[in-house]
Amino acid sequence: MMKRLVVACCLMSISLLTAPVSFAAGTIKIGGLFAVTGPASFLGEPEKKTLELLVKETNDKGGINGVKLEAVIYDTTGDATKAVQLATRLIKDDKVSVIIGPSTTGESMAVIPVVEKEKIPLVSCAAGIKITDPAKHWVFKTPANDHVAAEKILNYMTSKKQKTIALLTVTDGFGASGREQLKAIASQKGFTIVADEVYGPKDTDMTAQLTKIRGIKPDAIICWGTNPGPAVITKNIKQLGIKTPLYMSHGVASKKYIELAGAEAAEGVMLPAGKLSVYDSFPKSDPQGRLLKEYDQAYKKAYGTEASTFGGYAYDAFLLISDAIKKVGSSPEQIRSGIEQTTKLVSISGIFSMSPKDHNGLDLSAFEMVKVTKGDWALLK
Repeated sequence: MMKRLVVACCLMSISLLTAPVSFAAGTIKIGGLFAVTGPASFLGEPEKKTLELLVKETNDKGGINGVKLEAVIYDTTGDATKAVQLATRLIKDDKVSVIIGPSTTGESMAVIPVVEKEKIPLVSCAAGIKITDPAKHWVFKTPANDHVAAEKILNYMTSKKQKTIALLTVTDGFGASGREQLKAIASQKGFTIVADEVYGPKDTDMTAQLTKIRGIKPDAIICWGTNPGPAVITKNIKQLGIKTPLYMSHGVASKKYIELAGAEAAEGVMLPAGKLSVYDSFPKSDPQGRLLKEYDQAYKKAYGTEASTFGGYAYDAFLLISDAIKKVGSSPEQIRSGIEQTTKLVSISGIFSMSPKDHNGLDLSAFEMVKVTKGDWALLK
């Protein structure tokens, strides 16, 4: 009898250990650091809304492996110091298992030492290559590296036989990284940089730099920054009557840029962007097509406006995290390990394949060249 009792107890213990985790076991906390207000709100606001949307959708379907999610989101206002303080708060006070964000390169670089020390995975929504190159153990990011965007632009310029370039880049982390990548790749591909101008993140007029560029007469102008600067530059170019082809970085790949610059001034501006902005231009067989459409429709239903590329970065982060939890587990180390093992994960920004040396997982296929046409994006052919 005693033996039977012992066996029964052992079997019960095993069944408890292997049973699916129920909602009563608690929640998986996902932290969010987004520039919801301030100059970079065009990045952070759709990121915040996307994370909230996905957490609600997931919980409505029963959570992940039977466990509900909780999003703890803070507004960094785009300030690096504030981002560090809030990252610490998410880890120490809120006990999150993973953090999505921040929205900008400068903030992300500032937060990296915190998450590396505390051993909490971070999936940044910023594009600067230095966030994940070289790879950091606990840090990933979803936007394609800025060198990929730079190469996409320069490859297109090659097809148009444009050889001389005027650069106009912002002096923040994103602009400095883009400038570095543009100069390096341009040199490799045989381009000549005839002007290398910069502007400050808070500058409201760039006619002085553009007047110099107009006198040099380059084949093309490449502006690298995030709004509002690029929108100001676009207006200034229109005001100065400059007809030189203008390329923007992927940092303005949302309708907000067209709205700020004005459709007339922005007409004809070209840039690399994810497929989300032009997904109707691709055949139904495209591997990202269904997901892009579902995301856009769900976002429109929830918020009354179309989804943006920047919100897509948070979508990618959530998908990487949820895929990791399903396959590996929900502890910080399990999430980190699961993300690093990601292979051919179809998402909004592209198809992700990570490795210990590649914590971004995207290549040139993540971008399409698009053009502003009649106040909207059109695929550039």
